[in-house]
Order: sequence, then structure tokens, then C-alpha cells
Amino acid sequence: MYNNNTLLFPIYMDGVFVPNISFGFPILKYVNKVNKKPLDVHLMIVQPEKFINELKEANARIMNVHYEACTHIHRTIQQIRAAGMLPAVTLNPGTPIVLLKDIIQDLHMVLLMSVNPGFGGQQFIPHTIKKVIELKQLINETGSKALIEVDGGVNLETGTLLKEAGADALVSGNSIFLQSTYRSRWRSQFGNGNTTQRSRSRCFSIRKFNLQRP
Repeated sequence: MYNNNTLLFPIYMDGVFVPNISFGFPILKYVNKVNKKPLDVHLMIVQPEKFINELKEANARIMNVHYEACTHIHRTIQQIRAAGMLPAVTLNPGTPIVLLKDIIQDLHMVLLMSVNPGFGGQQFIPHTIKKVIELKQLINETGSKALIEVDGGVNLETGTLLKEAGADALVSGNSIFLQSTYRSRWRSQFGNGNTTQRSRSRCFSIRKFNLQRP
């Protein structure tokens, strides 16, 4: 149904950083027995740096940590890259873009949460559009190659606004899986770049991007 650039996008929740709990890292061992797609792992947990080796052993391609969960974010980014994975950082809705100024050139991707993390089916936060524009400006000014991804309340309408603002990849859950007609409309409107699959959500990239290991 989707092209060969599809990614598997597991999300880990610990019941501390976000209210929900998802599943443990050992699950990836079983997933990898049948999965042939690159893993783009989003950690909604405290102290994600403790699990770099686990994700390396699980053959994760991208390790995505929350800025708010890392006391020493620069060190964590370097450790992720040293482990052979692509480093990504997520910002919650209330976290300003300016905090990325000193690390943006070290990142493969920035994920902007357009809802508060932990629950699906929330309403898109409109201020995210301005954050995408601000982040794109920072990337251009610094010469960074970081990609912009947005997750939360994304549908055809908000997705179009995000694309125009400069987003490279859009994550959508309910609008894809709860409305079957949206699937073909998504592909028609946003094309067939890289796509990311996760539990009840799918990420459509607007522009193809490189997933080679560092």
C-alpha cells in the first residue's frame, strides 16, 4: 500500500513523563523478527539516555528524545550518534524553538508536538504553525540539515498549513485510521515520500529524506 521508504514508529510511554504506559523495550526483539522496516523510535519517557544501548541492539535507525526529559541534551545527542543512530529531539507545545539554537546543527530531525503528548485524538494547537516557520528559519540561518516533523491533531486541513509553513513530515493517527477515505486523499495531497507507520498512526513525509546511519 505504501512505498519502500516506510518506517516503523514505536512510541514508548513510561507513565511518568506522560500519563500513559505503552510497552517495554523487549517487545522490539519480537517485532524485529517480522519487521523489515527501519525503526524511528519516539521516547516519551524520563532519562531516555539510559536506553541508548537497548535501542542500538534493537537496530533503531532514529532515536527521538524529548528536550524536556534530558538534563544534558547535547551529551545525549552525541551518545545517540556515537551509537550509530540518527539523533532527533522533540519539543512539547510549551517549549520555545530558541532552545534548539546550540544543538540544531547536530540533529537529524526535530519533532514538534502539536498536542500535549500522551493521548491520541486531541485538537491541533494552531500556534504550531508559527513554530514550524520559526524552526525553518533557524535551520536556514544555521545551515542545519535537520528535518521538521509534526505530530498531533494533523489532518488534511492542518497538514496543508504545516506543509506550506515548511514541515517535512506529518504524523497522523485518527484522521487516517478512523476515516478510511482519508487514506487515498492523504496520498493524493501529500504524495509518496517516506512514510512512517506506528500503532494507529502514519507519518507522511512531504519531501524524501536520507535515512543513512551516521
